[in-house]
Amino acid sequence: MGSLLLAAGCGDEPVSPEAPPRAGGETTIDNRTSQAFALPAPNLSAEHEDLHRKGDAAFAALFVPGPAPVNPGLGPTYNNTSCNGCHLRNGRGMPVMGQGPQRTQLLVRVSLPEGTPNHPNGAVPVPGFGFQIQDQAVYNVRPEATVTLAWTESQGQYMDGTTYGMRVPSVTIVPTDGSALPPNMLMSLRLPPPVFGLGLLEAVDIATLESMADPSDRDGDGISGRVNQVWDVRTQALAPGRFGWKANSPNLTQQSAEAYFNDMGLSNPLFPEADGTFEVSAATLNAAVFYAQSLGVPARTSLEDAQVKLGEAKFRALGCEKCHRETLETGEHPVAELSHQRIHPYSDLLLHDMGPDLADGRPDGAATGTEWRTPPLWGLGLTQTVLPYAAFLHDGRARSFEEAILWHGGEAQKAREGFRSLNATDRAALVKFLGSL
Repeated sequence: MGSLLLAAGCGDEPVSPEAPPRAGGETTIDNRTSQAFALPAPNLSAEHEDLHRKGDAAFAALFVPGPAPVNPGLGPTYNNTSCNGCHLRNGRGMPVMGQGPQRTQLLVRVSLPEGTPNHPNGAVPVPGFGFQIQDQAVYNVRPEATVTLAWTESQGQYMDGTTYGMRVPSVTIVPTDGSALPPNMLMSLRLPPPVFGLGLLEAVDIATLESMADPSDRDGDGISGRVNQVWDVRTQALAPGRFGWKANSPNLTQQSAEAYFNDMGLSNPLFPEADGTFEVSAATLNAAVFYAQSLGVPARTSLEDAQVKLGEAKFRALGCEKCHRETLETGEHPVAELSHQRIHPYSDLLLHDMGPDLADGRPDGAATGTEWRTPPLWGLGLTQTVLPYAAFLHDGRARSFEEAILWHGGEAQKAREGFRSLNATDRAALVKFLGSL
């Protein structure tokens, strides 16, 4: 595992120099079942355990149209009826849309490239849609549009001649009012990301992120990550972004408030009604936020497996760790259990240009249409244990770790081509390493 194994402290339990790192520091849980993303951090105080349980209830709450005695306010148009509806068992979603037992999990973000912004961050809403298409509606109300998803399959080949399959999503949007879509509308599919470990990522100091950023590639290694700048609703100013596929939310409170508002049509303290009232109370919003902050991070497995060790060596040799940074340290956080932890998320939380094949062409804050935040890899091997048929990358196009790697371009193109040139033994080892996370 390299020299990082020799470091203890900063949140790790006192251990011998040869002991492996704990993925979430003291928040790490030793559980690799289908419930691995749904357990509280083991270091929570009794008071915080109680808050976590209340947050769990808020996260699971099903909203209904008002008036109603419990959880009123859904809609009138929306994408889902609860936080759990998109983040099943707190993991990645499945690439599905429309009605059915799973309902919508993919979201469609939209905007216009030019016009009159009514958002301080310069985004231009689409008339009739705003910034997100809501394809569900309460009784007697039409959804904004019907959205259908199709896939185009293709084949590629590793350098040793082994073939592989890939697919690209295509979306058809039909407004229910019979209008035509703006010809210049920008669109981006977004798959719900995992929920666990977010409090730890929030606790990483901005100075740490800025120290890893290299927007002008001064060291000439081809990697030029940068911090997004997004609008903070509470401070009414630009702030560093770190959450979401394009690091388009500055903190978990705003990300949660945006989800209530955009995904469920629920006004809240950050996004109130015109008269200042709201449907989701501050207590409910704060409980849902605390739930995400206080979930445990599953421990790695098979650390001493020879194939896993080989795969980790290949991961480093290919340069994957330059963006998927193994180790970060948290600073001070209002949730004391998250402070000063040595964690292993395999992310720098920075924006990177991933090339034209993954581009959505839609800016988000300061992020361009080709930039994406490095997604954390902790818990990656449990993705389909938690939710079979869950998918990878921002739009769910990748059905496997291999497909996800093979879509990397831009700053990651050299690493991708290195993976394509590996022999079958080394490719299998790298995939097994990813499965150990």
